[in-house]
Amino acid sequence: MEYNDGIEIMVADASHERYVDVILATIADSAAKRGSGIVNRTHEYLATKMREMKAVIALAGPEKEFAGFCYIETWGHKQYVANSGLIVVEKFRKHHLATRIKQMAFTLSRVRWPEAKLFGLTSQTAVMRINHSLGYRPVAFSELTDDDAFWRGCGTTGHPCCVNFDVLERSNRKYCVCTGMLYDPAEHVGEPLPVELPDEMVKKLQSL
Repeated sequence: MEYNDGIEIMVADASHERYVDVILATIADSAAKRGSGIVNRTHEYLATKMREMKAVIALAGPEKEFAGFCYIETWGHKQYVANSGLIVVEKFRKHHLATRIKQMAFTLSRVRWPEAKLFGLTSQTAVMRINHSLGYRPVAFSELTDDDAFWRGCGTTGHPCCVNFDVLERSNRKYCVCTGMLYDPAEHVGEPLPVELPDEMVKKLQSL
């Protein structure tokens, strides 16, 4: 679908580091309003994601106003990839930006790690719908990465990051309020990507 709203969705790079503080503030504000947990990320963490071209940013109008963001993490020796930190600025929420950002993040993930399984945890119905449209399916947590570094993002016994961490802990990491979703590339051979990147960009990403 073509959008003529002046909002550009692009792979972030070092030139976008100036947006990191507003991104962090927007993520924190959204989590506070939802009453949900949040994985704390530092300025340097997100800046590194941009420098490594492992993030997607949405900018609006000629002023390049920040409109949305998402970053990518790899787990289990790059056998699993997760798109995290999805955020859309409230004033831009009627532009299908969450879908557009997720589509770009999905394409970026598939181009850079074509053999990896994509997965996510979410309690938001809208995100589940977007994931389903991309080919994700609900799965048991046992089908997700067993990388302890990923699960520490939900919290630890002494330092829970999410308000629902006690559920995850009591179930011995078998289930929680969030739904686990998985995209297995072996089940989608030959299917086109949702975003067509320029050949020059594809070559650059594959060389990283």
